[in-house]
Amino acid sequence: MTTRRAALGLLGATSVAATGVLTARASASAKADADARRVPKGLRPGGELDRFVADQAAKDVFSGSLLITYRGRTVLSRSYGMADKARSVPNGPGTLFGLASVAKLFTAVAVAQLAQRGKLQYYDTLGTHLDGFAAEIADRVTIHHLLTHTSGLGDYFGTPGFWETARTWTGTRQQMDGIGEFVRRETPAFPPGAGGRYSNSAYHLLGEIVARVSGQEYHDYVRERVFRAAGMDSADFYTLPQMREDRRIAHGYYRPPGSADRIDNLGEQIFLPGAFATCAQMARFAHALWEEKLLNPAYTRLTLSPKLPTPPPPGPERLTVFGGYGPGATLAGDRWSYGHNGGATNGAAAELVFYPDSGYVTAILSNYEMESIRGIPSLARKLIIQEPVLHSSSAG
Repeated sequence: MTTRRAALGLLGATSVAATGVLTARASASAKADADARRVPKGLRPGGELDRFVADQAAKDVFSGSLLITYRGRTVLSRSYGMADKARSVPNGPGTLFGLASVAKLFTAVAVAQLAQRGKLQYYDTLGTHLDGFAAEIADRVTIHHLLTHTSGLGDYFGTPGFWETARTWTGTRQQMDGIGEFVRRETPAFPPGAGGRYSNSAYHLLGEIVARVSGQEYHDYVRERVFRAAGMDSADFYTLPQMREDRRIAHGYYRPPGSADRIDNLGEQIFLPGAFATCAQMARFAHALWEEKLLNPAYTRLTLSPKLPTPPPPGPERLTVFGGYGPGATLAGDRWSYGHNGGATNGAAAELVFYPDSGYVTAILSNYEMESIRGIPSLARKLIIQEPVLHSSSAG
């Protein structure tokens, strides 16, 4: 039986609890307001970046989505153009765009996870895990070389006969094995570690190593251990039949030489499963990586830390750039950022950049050629580094 005193005590406890909830909500609201005031005006809706992207879209230079977040909160989200012109499907926040070489980040994280678990070492030679290579490659090229584009291997896309053969592939395993055969025919341009050469072939081999060491198909491993672990829900590897049918997937568009109009590139695609994601999913990936949700603290630092100096991109920015184990590391002023970009001449452009010290993420995805995003990342960086560094409490 509840006494009057007990009842009053219960009511008092309830009142205190309710007051605590209201206080917490007020504190969270005040923090959100303070964060919003710290965001430079140029990054906010109607600001310099917003106007620039809108102008590029109005000129039909940019088609795609842009997302800027600060400490996990949206600062600017915009989508322009069409995902599927034939079916009049517009690009939007939920549109899945091809990630091109940005997907190398997922491979790098998969390798780091396996290293963390003691399944491989960065100094392991190629021959430790894979066969079919000449001794000078099998015994000298290491996982470190593959990750840092210093193996001497090149780009299987440019190997004679690749495209003719690739158009006959109808399954994921057939495609993985087929690419591997072309890579094994390559002659390195230099001894491992003696130079630098951007290498799609090297990252394909890393995918093969992930599969061999984990005992899972590469795509299945990344789905489970990267996409799902990072909360990327509908991000996935989509094949050509899925690209044709799924209205969420942006088709790539490009201008053939001599043409004023862009055409849909689906007619030129091969079965090859490509990684697709939304801007919001890429922002979640960035947070999951730097907040140590995909790797432990030591392997997170190992993955993000600079490894080799590389030439900065052309332009007026004064940048110090390093290659790493997947993500590139860029020092602009006193601000470090990490990320990757990628694209294709027949209709794809992507760039992910994140700033753990201050909590910013910029995700830019386009279904036009690489030139479509030109100027957007550099403007976003300029506006972000103008803000004093305030260490993000979510950066771990």
